[in-house]
Amino acid sequence: MFRSVLVGVFLSATLLAGSAWSEDEPRPPVGGVVSPPGAMIFYLAHGLDGSCGQNCSEWIAAEGVVEWDTFKRLFAFLEHVGARKLPIVLNVWGEGSLNVATTLGKIIREHGLDASVGKTVVAQCADATAAACFALKRGGKPLEAEIDTSFVGCDVVCVLILAGGVHRTLPAGAKVVIGAMQIRNRLAPNVSDERRQGLQTLYGDQFRLYLTQMGVHAEIVDMIERNAETGATARLSRDDWLRLGLVTAIGP
Repeated sequence: MFRSVLVGVFLSATLLAGSAWSEDEPRPPVGGVVSPPGAMIFYLAHGLDGSCGQNCSEWIAAEGVVEWDTFKRLFAFLEHVGARKLPIVLNVWGEGSLNVATTLGKIIREHGLDASVGKTVVAQCADATAAACFALKRGGKPLEAEIDTSFVGCDVVCVLILAGGVHRTLPAGAKVVIGAMQIRNRLAPNVSDERRQGLQTLYGDQFRLYLTQMGVHAEIVDMIERNAETGATARLSRDDWLRLGLVTAIGP
């Protein structure tokens, strides 16, 4: 089902808003010495009642760069969580894989999870080094935290993951920026122009189907393709979020 993620061409987007949340110190690789630094991790967080929505005090924090194998970590994490349907709060940064983003969205929808965007701020990380904070998040225990929505950026990768949520929320002040996609093979750096064009068409069609299945308007893919030609970006307004079905509700 997900074989194309493993052997397919790596699609990436030059991300604008999400990069503002990259950490001050590089953290250790997630999956060993060969894994990229900053790769997305998942951990349990809990706070006061209402921290993550009405009658919600516990959530799944997802933060980092969406890499070729990120979906494996989400699968493993959800097995650990079990049958609980906790919302997932996204904090996406860096240059990420668009086709893996759609895989993450499918997993989220298949598990019946809600999705939103924000920065999970772990209380124990306040006076800790980046490495110590990272170790806490990888420790497997729920961490006391709150969700910071004072600055929320959501780019193409974020949008594609968010689309998978059963209920999808963005804070009112979020900046949603649609950029372009780039074709890149993580194993072979050179992709011919002819092959690149064919893959852009192929993946564009797949993204349209995915968004339609998730209940989100495929016009977003048209924006991605136009931006690939012009090098421009498009910022979506709150009205656009609702019109395109990107969100089911707008948060405070």
